[in-house]
Amino acid sequence: MSADLHRSVTVGNYSLRMGISEEVEGKLQVFMQQSSFASKGAVITDLDGTAVHEYQGKILIPKEVELGLMRHYERGRPLILNSLRFPLSVIRTFGQDWYKLSNAPIPTVTCNGSLMGYVKKTDEGELAFEEAAAFPLTRGEILEALEGVQGLLAGGIKNILVFYYPRDWRIGEVIWTPVPENIIPVKEKYRSASSVTAIEFHKLQDQMLAEDICMIFLLIDAPEDQLMAYQHTKRSNFFTHEGVDKLFGARTMADLLKCDMRDCLGAGDAEPDTFLSGVGLAVIVGNNQISYRGLIETIKLDNSLELGALLFRAAEIATHKAHG
Repeated sequence: MSADLHRSVTVGNYSLRMGISEEVEGKLQVFMQQSSFASKGAVITDLDGTAVHEYQGKILIPKEVELGLMRHYERGRPLILNSLRFPLSVIRTFGQDWYKLSNAPIPTVTCNGSLMGYVKKTDEGELAFEEAAAFPLTRGEILEALEGVQGLLAGGIKNILVFYYPRDWRIGEVIWTPVPENIIPVKEKYRSASSVTAIEFHKLQDQMLAEDICMIFLLIDAPEDQLMAYQHTKRSNFFTHEGVDKLFGARTMADLLKCDMRDCLGAGDAEPDTFLSGVGLAVIVGNNQISYRGLIETIKLDNSLELGALLFRAAEIATHKAHG
């Protein structure tokens, strides 16, 4: 980091050291000059590993990120959350903290782009999810995902978990195991699940076909040589409706908010963050080697603290541009 671009910012009881490198400053300026971010743009951010991190078992929004986000909220620009998480998980883990920053409904893309809407407060003061658009799996897509599971079961492989996420956000995350004795251990390991079941496979299939399912996730824990003979050889597989991913979800939500993706700043840290290839400024956080590039510029940062500093500086430049 370039020392001359560092400064301390005091927020409440915190004194934060905010700064970006000259290279990042230059790329940020190019993006601002070649886009309408200041007047028409939005910030689109992944959550885990990007805008939030885990510390001692708790999910936290770093103070630097809070400050950066607050500056954009104060400017009236929308911030879109774009996550693999399902709505109940977003609400339970950091919904309250995020809502304190926004103090308004939060545009949220969940389940890998297949379910989107707004995290908002009810009249009773509780957080809830209001659907704006959903793209559930077709009957054929559900059957295709489960066909692989059936093949593994027929081959004697029982170390399989099927996670599925209904369109009805209140149901949350449902996990199926073919081994009834594993229900309690699975419940203890995946505390985010609303329910864990071990019903017969044909009943699972009937149940899933009877409702709208937005995303399926298969987790397989078996030796590689056993998996090679079957349809699904990856240890984990996400299934959404054809063409639906985080880029699709970001475009859909941007359209709802009347934003052009080229005018947006996007931040992510991993391969599922496909929306990074559709925004004007792509900000890649962390050390993962991913190939996405922004339409105008691409910036790489080490961690979420640096992301907070970048967001803070972006809001400053946008404010000056709007008043200039």
